[in-house]
Amino acid sequence: MNPIDVKALSKSYGDVVGIDSLTFSVKPGEVFGFLGPNGAGKTTAIRTLLGLQSPTSGKAHVLGASITDESELLEAKTRIGYLPSDLAFNESVSGKRVLDYHASIKGDSRRAELLEIFTPPIDRPIREYSTGNEQMLGIVQAFMHDPDLVIMDEPTSGLDPLKQERFNQFITNERDRGTTIFFSSHVLSEVRRVCDRVGILRDGALVGLETIESLLNQGGKRVQIQTPDTIESQIEALDGVFSVISFGETVQFTYTGTYNNLISELQQYDIVDINISEPPLEDIFMHYYGSETEPDTETEAAHV
Repeated sequence: MNPIDVKALSKSYGDVVGIDSLTFSVKPGEVFGFLGPNGAGKTTAIRTLLGLQSPTSGKAHVLGASITDESELLEAKTRIGYLPSDLAFNESVSGKRVLDYHASIKGDSRRAELLEIFTPPIDRPIREYSTGNEQMLGIVQAFMHDPDLVIMDEPTSGLDPLKQERFNQFITNERDRGTTIFFSSHVLSEVRRVCDRVGILRDGALVGLETIESLLNQGGKRVQIQTPDTIESQIEALDGVFSVISFGETVQFTYTGTYNNLISELQQYDIVDINISEPPLEDIFMHYYGSETEPDTETEAAHV
């Protein structure tokens, strides 16, 4: 049984489509990234999967429970951790009170362990927390009952680079323990580091379902050549060449063809240096989004 199974799931708000006929599964013990720019439908999908809003059509099961069967889903939620994009903690109480409340509902067998990793100041009231401290408290409450499945909406929002690195390592360790993790994100470097597979949303529809490896392979390689010769037009004419730019004696482009063909073409020029590397994920995502919109690589100010 897959922890998450989704078939033709849709959610509309009148004439506005939040998610449109989503179909995908999340396998046991994998880290699944749900990706897309602001307004793509990531938060709508998560809230629908958790039964926080009813689907317009389609169906889904989470840990075997139908998301439209309240009693089934309520039982399944004892084994689910959830980190929403809007934590909405009571600002007048301390972090300890927040964790005590969640512990009374679902348990807290891993609280001490998690507090050593993420270190929110639990004795202080929430109103004194920075955004990062509040996010760390949310992460602790999501994992402290040792759930089988954790669903998170932009989990590293507000974390400083050190805490982001700690979070990424923690997620890798959780996967090794067998925990299934589903999270939305716009931080592409994070996705590349921790995800096994990704689902890519555009305007509420799933436009890609890939392993990280296949996603990178689709993007080809970024090639940077240093040469005193003028070769930009010749490079542009090659099959598999995209996004050619030149600056001084350097020509840079994305290449999806065979390397033998590229090397054969370059042999006739005076090549001072050549560097071949993986392209940034931002470039790969343009395959799915084109020029209409660009995934936000820094912040996502609003959610659907």
